[in-house]
Amino acid sequence: MTYPRSSRLLLCVLLALLPALATADAKVLRLLAWPGYADSDLVQQFEKRHGVSVEVTLVGNDDVLRSKLTAGNGADYDLVAANTAEIAFYIEQGLLQPLDPTHIANTTRQLWRFRDYRKIPGISRDGKVYAIPYTYSDMGLIYDRSQLDSPPTSITSLWDPRLQGRVLAFNGSSHNFSLANQARGRDPFRIDPEDFAELSEQLIALRRNVLTFYTLPEEAAALFREHHIALLWANYGRQQLKQLRDAGADVGYVIPHEGALAWLDCWAISRGARDLKLAEAWIDFTLEAPMSQALVERQGLSNTLQEPADVEVPGNMVWLRPVEDAERRARLWQRILSGERPPLVEAP
Repeated sequence: MTYPRSSRLLLCVLLALLPALATADAKVLRLLAWPGYADSDLVQQFEKRHGVSVEVTLVGNDDVLRSKLTAGNGADYDLVAANTAEIAFYIEQGLLQPLDPTHIANTTRQLWRFRDYRKIPGISRDGKVYAIPYTYSDMGLIYDRSQLDSPPTSITSLWDPRLQGRVLAFNGSSHNFSLANQARGRDPFRIDPEDFAELSEQLIALRRNVLTFYTLPEEAAALFREHHIALLWANYGRQQLKQLRDAGADVGYVIPHEGALAWLDCWAISRGARDLKLAEAWIDFTLEAPMSQALVERQGLSNTLQEPADVEVPGNMVWLRPVEDAERRARLWQRILSGERPPLVEAP
C-alpha cells in the first residue's frame, strides 16, 4: 500500500516525536545525597526495576545540603540524605513529610536500635516518623604512622604548631564550632553567646595551622598523599580511613579522649516529593543487601543491617544534635574561612 506524501510526512513526524514523548512521560526521582550513597551502577538497577530515571545531586557539607533543600522550600528534590541534627531542622522548617515505616518492608531487616525511632533524637515529632536511618560513622582522627611516633590522643592535636601545614580539617561551619567547643571540654552543640568571640579566635588559629579545609573525602585523600599530611580530622570517618589504606597509606585511626562527633545519616522524603510510593521504594531499595553492603565494601561505612565486623571503637561517640544557632555559626565561619576577623560582638 502506498500512502499519500502528506500522510508519510505526518507519520515521520510522529515517529520522531515518540522518544521525546516517552521521556516526558517517564518518572524522575530526584535525590540529594552524599558521595557513595547512590553509586551509578546501583542506581541503574533501581531505574531498570522501576522504569524510572534517577537524578542524583551530590553535596560535600551540611551547609550546601541545607541551602539546596531550603532554596526550593523542599520542592526541588524528592529524597534527601541527612544526619539527624539536620533532619530535626528540616522538620522544624516544614521541609519534610512524615513517612510510614510499615510501607518500607526492609526496615524489618534493620538492627533494632535503628528501628526504635522514638529513641533516635531528631527524626520524630508528635508521634510521626520523618526519616529512616541508613548509615553512620564517628569522626575520628587519621594520622600518618611514619610521621607520628604515637597516636594523637586529643582534639587539640589539630592545633599543634609542630604540625603546621600538615593538618587537614573539614569545611563545615556547624561541625567546626562544635569541635572547638568540645576541645574546651564543653557541650559541642550549645555555645553561650558570649563565647562565640573566643571560639572564633580559636578557629582562626586552626585555619592558620591547617594546610586547608577539604570538602569531599576524595579531595582529602588526594591532599593527604600529595602534601605529606600528618593529621586529618575525618568528617567522613572510616570511609576516609578505607580510602587512604586502599591507596597504600600507612595510617592509623583514633577516637580522641574528648570523644568523637558521630553522625547517623537517614533518608527523608521532602515535602515536594512528586511520587510518595516511588520515594518509599528507593528507601526500601537502599536497605537491600547490595546497597547496604556497598557502604561497607566501597565506602568503609557502617550500615544499619549488621554490626560492624572487626571494628573496635576505642572511645566515646557523641551523636550529633541540633545546635543553638546554625545560622550564626555559618555566618561566622564564612568570615573565618575568607580570612576576615569576625567582630567581637555581632550586630543584632
